[in-house]
Order: sequence, then C-alpha cells, then structure tokens
Amino acid sequence: MSETAERVAVTCPSCSPDVETVHEVLKDGSGQFTVRCTECSHVHKTTIETEEEVERDVVVSQDGESFTATVDAPPKETVAVGEEFVLETPEAIMVVRITDLQLGDEKRTDEANVEDVETFWTRAVDNVRVNVTVNPNDGRRDDSRGLKIDVPGDHEFTVGEVEEFGDEEFEVKSIAVRDDATGYDFNPLGEEGDTAVAKDIKRVYGDDQTSSAWSAW
Repeated sequence: MSETAERVAVTCPSCSPDVETVHEVLKDGSGQFTVRCTECSHVHKTTIETEEEVERDVVVSQDGESFTATVDAPPKETVAVGEEFVLETPEAIMVVRITDLQLGDEKRTDEANVEDVETFWTRAVDNVRVNVTVNPNDGRRDDSRGLKIDVPGDHEFTVGEVEEFGDEEFEVKSIAVRDDATGYDFNPLGEEGDTAVAKDIKRVYGDDQTSSAWSAW
C-alpha cells in the first residue's frame, strides 16, 4: 500500500451508520472495498460507486505535424477549449491544450461534457516551436527573416528584452498571442515589459542584435 492511501466517504457501521465519514481504502477486490474508518479505526467491507470512464480520440498537433491518440475521462466531466491535460501515449507523456471539441456529425463547440465529445483537437504545449520574425536593426522591413525556435512551453518572452538562441540574438518588439490563449489584455503585446509564455505565442517580432548579421547587405 502506498504511503498516501485513497480516501472515500462512506458510512461506518461502528460509529456512524447514518452519516458518511472519511475512510481509508485498504483493499479493492471483486466490487467490495475493505476500508478503515478514520474516526474509530473500524475495518469493514463496503461497496463504493465509481464512475466509469469513456475513451475518446485525441488529435495532437506538434511542430506542424499531427498524430492521433486516445484518452479516458469521466463522461460527465465538462471540458472546454483552452484547458490543458496530460496525455499518455506509448511513445511519450505530454501536456496538450484543447483547441477544438468535435461532436457528432462534425459539429464543433467550445465547451461540452466528455460523453458528448467525439474528438479532442489539441496541440502539444510542454515543448513548442515559436515562429520569430527578425528585422534589421536599422528599421528595414523588406529584409526581415524568419526563425523557428524550440523552447519549453513555459519559456517567457518579454517585450524590450534581448533573447539569445545559439548565434541568433534579437530584441523582442512585439508578441502576437494565439486565439486559445487566455489572460492577456491586448493582442498583439507591444508595451515594454509585456510578457507571454511560449505555448501562448503565435509569433514574436524582434529587431536583430547580432553584430555580424545583415553584413552581406
């Protein structure tokens, strides 16, 4: 038995036959649970109602590609676009964010009970690829270039700060956040000190700070 035993609320035939008290689950077998009352330490068997889970398809978008997995969840649980959950696959365990919920007949919604959902559309957010547009530091826009930077999903980008990735160095000028991101008052973010985490970012715009960059122009 683990150090932290599972606890449930059931009646105790010894000290509380009419009112539920907290019990520790000692053993689970054949539908009958052996439990111990935390009030009087009486050990007895009882039936505990458990909610069966249902299996649902999950489509995961990651780095421009996608794959399909499955997840088990309580049918009455409410889920919504923007929520995150841990997805276990044979290859990896990852955190994903719901981007869309597909019901029957290809109907889409932002919120529903699990039992009504046919497919969870998600994207991986524990490790993400951020698109960056870097402009020459002399203000030219026609000579801007694009970068793709792989970072942890909780990596913060802040307007006004300089980011350095390998040979690339740029000052963040503005940040466009994704539609499924929450908690941001403006989009794009452009005031000095504005911050967004990588998993919420659609694109970062920056001015080049690499001394040797643009020398060919």
